[in-house]
Amino acid sequence: MHSMKILMVAATNLELNTILEHLNINNCSPDYNNFIYKRLNIDFVVTGIGLVFTSYQVAKSISNKNYDLIIEIGIAGSFNKNLQIGEIVNVTQEEFSDLGIESPAEFKTIFESNFINNNTFPFSDGKLISKEFDNELIKQIKQVKSISSNTAHGNALTINNLMNKFNPDIESMEGAAFFYVCLMEKVNFIEIRAISNYVEPRNVSNWNIPLAIKNLSGFIVMLLEDLGNKVLNS
Repeated sequence: MHSMKILMVAATNLELNTILEHLNINNCSPDYNNFIYKRLNIDFVVTGIGLVFTSYQVAKSISNKNYDLIIEIGIAGSFNKNLQIGEIVNVTQEEFSDLGIESPAEFKTIFESNFINNNTFPFSDGKLISKEFDNELIKQIKQVKSISSNTAHGNALTINNLMNKFNPDIESMEGAAFFYVCLMEKVNFIEIRAISNYVEPRNVSNWNIPLAIKNLSGFIVMLLEDLGNKVLNS
């Protein structure tokens, strides 16, 4: 392999800035492209927060380029208390947690409501599942199940309902949209996130976004270094 084309996706500049500084990139906008690092040809896209903006920007970005790998990075809230604040995780399963029908008694997903068969491509039993990415650094971090919603949850009753229904490890506001587009377009992808907070009745004083971003950036820089060295040595 002479070079490797990578698209790196983040919801906000905040989640990208430290990586860009390390790579000596001064600004990032949705059309910031063609940065060369160790025979990696890296494009960056800042999608904005939420499922719709992510779908649009990722689909637009991959419509006119063939990428070898797409990496989504970001912070996340954890339902799983075994995950530490600041820990890096590899998201291998995503679900849309707010796509469905609410009745007085319960919430049913579009699959449970029989609007879509739960194995309609690219879903598997209503879930979006990534292929294993063969990389030693990735294999060293925990694999997690995520739900995605346009709402970051901070209400005890809602949180309890989500945990009972989906049994997720983490939540974000973009991941399932990212998975959906990548699976539909049959491109290689990974989603790497750092835990910034626990999903609990909202209390921002318990969050540690700076630690999450520091750890995330450090891991992604190591990953790019590793990928770049493999290309150079291939």
